[in-house]
Amino acid sequence: MIEISHLYKQFGNDIVALKDLNLMIDRGEFLFIVGSSGAGKSTLLKLLLREILPTRGSIKIFGRDLARLKGRQIPFFRRNIGMVFQDFRLLSDRNVFENVAFTLRVTGVPTREIAKRVPLSLELVGLKGKAQKKPGELSGGEQQRVCVARAIVNRPAIVIADEPTGNLDPDTSMDIMNLLQEINVRGTTVIVATHAKELVDYFQKRVVVLDGGSLVSDQERGVYIHAH
Repeated sequence: MIEISHLYKQFGNDIVALKDLNLMIDRGEFLFIVGSSGAGKSTLLKLLLREILPTRGSIKIFGRDLARLKGRQIPFFRRNIGMVFQDFRLLSDRNVFENVAFTLRVTGVPTREIAKRVPLSLELVGLKGKAQKKPGELSGGEQQRVCVARAIVNRPAIVIADEPTGNLDPDTSMDIMNLLQEINVRGTTVIVATHAKELVDYFQKRVVVLDGGSLVSDQERGVYIHAH
């Protein structure tokens, strides 16, 4: 489903963010990407989202080489990927319903369909009664649940979470990870970049370790490894 082959990403003349990365991710997998700051995690996620292009090598998702996508095809491609950010990125002037509906409106989903999909998404993440609240009225954990609802409302094949528990306390972090696991059980491929050692160790999923832009370990049911 995701096929990364001899992937290099260089910024300027001297910063090599990723080097000779080879990775296969199957449909329905749950994968942790770990590594210290500067290991290349964020760069890899940006490449998967087609925000940036590789310097060399290729990324194929659903059999399509991302570097060959035309500009007008990118929004359509991104409908298949839901994104959860560490810093929530919610629209503070809109309520929960509108935040989750936003991606659907942008892609031209009919209002009647939005009215069906958003409540289902909110119910799945445990926010059934919060549709009219503004983000500022919610706890950090609830805000992150809104982000998860927004990521899955399009029914994407892949959900990518970039440090989704970075701003949350341990109990809330566990809730968010359980939620991502539940989404995975329903058939969605989930990729989580994280520093949260205790969560990685607890869930015992596939763990890919990056260090200095290289893949140094790939464990099928792994724990958090410090590369150095």
